Amino acid sequence: MQDDRPSPELPGRPEASRKKSIEVLASNLLLYLVGSYTESSNGGIMRLLHFKDKTGYRLGVQTSKGVCDIAQAASALKASNIPTTLEAVFSQGTSELAELIETTAMKQANAPWMRDQSQLSFGPCVLNPNKILCIGLNYRRHAAETGQPIPEIPIVFSKFRNTLAASGDRIPLPPTAVQYDYEAELVVVIGKKCKYVPEDKALEVVFGYCNGNDVSARDLQLRTSQWLLGKTPDRFFPTGPYLVTADEVGDPHALKMRCWVNDECRQDSNTGDMIFKVPRLVSYISQYMTLEPGDVISTGTPSGVIIGMQSKVWLKSGDEVSVEIEKLGRLTNTLQADTGG
Repeated sequence: MQDDRPSPELPGRPEASRKKSIEVLASNLLLYLVGSYTESSNGGIMRLLHFKDKTGYRLGVQTSKGVCDIAQAASALKASNIPTTLEAVFSQGTSELAELIETTAMKQANAPWMRDQSQLSFGPCVLNPNKILCIGLNYRRHAAETGQPIPEIPIVFSKFRNTLAASGDRIPLPPTAVQYDYEAELVVVIGKKCKYVPEDKALEVVFGYCNGNDVSARDLQLRTSQWLLGKTPDRFFPTGPYLVTADEVGDPHALKMRCWVNDECRQDSNTGDMIFKVPRLVSYISQYMTLEPGDVISTGTPSGVIIGMQSKVWLKSGDEVSVEIEKLGRLTNTLQADTGG
């Protein structure tokens, strides 16, 4: 096949033509190199993450060459305008961050700011959310399996920061309960402060999405009409591993979602089964409280949880639970008995 691309090196070409050819070649080279950032199995999705080192939590972006340590790359490249925390990303947006990733993609693969993901300890997607809001019975088949009527308004409850955990963390099971259960959930991360936001504008305040597992102790949850105790033991809300921006995810109601326990698929559904869609949830909650950047809304779980089964074998120490929602990666945690350490 004939290669019709012009060569910028041909003698006698007009200066403007040579310049244009060089620009085309440079653009093609950039696209090739930036493939380390955009060319992935998920079609070019920017995945933000937190990882932990001896200095604390650091913001990173996953690329095919590894995880880019944003603060280290920005410092090395003297890019003082780059947001190096998630809070700064909420404020500044992602354009400078994307530009930095393109720049780092043009450097050597073994640059000191590129980290081997297999060697990292993840952090929660949002480190310090002001609010952790959850929605109960928000999937039709889940409501049916638990024998509950379809809610007419969203059922809102909360978790606290003590429940935060990351992919790879061990989830302690307190000895005060027995009926431990999983709940694979799509988690919404708010990116803009808002109140009284109309439903048709609600997605504009969403920064992105991540996997979540609303780990629950059913015997504590159902002991009274208030679910709080069964939802808020330490590390009962792992999220991650990635926070994916909303524009890259697209329609949040067309995502395949699954949950495995010890490699056995327990939940296999789609976010399209939601009763109250993301815009309705964001708008509804904003009528009663101000939503702020970093607030999270866990949107409910589909059918397949243990409490909905005829024969209930509750989670136990040593079990591994994985949650995977399309485009968002895979969140995996192992359960262990809480020894108070």
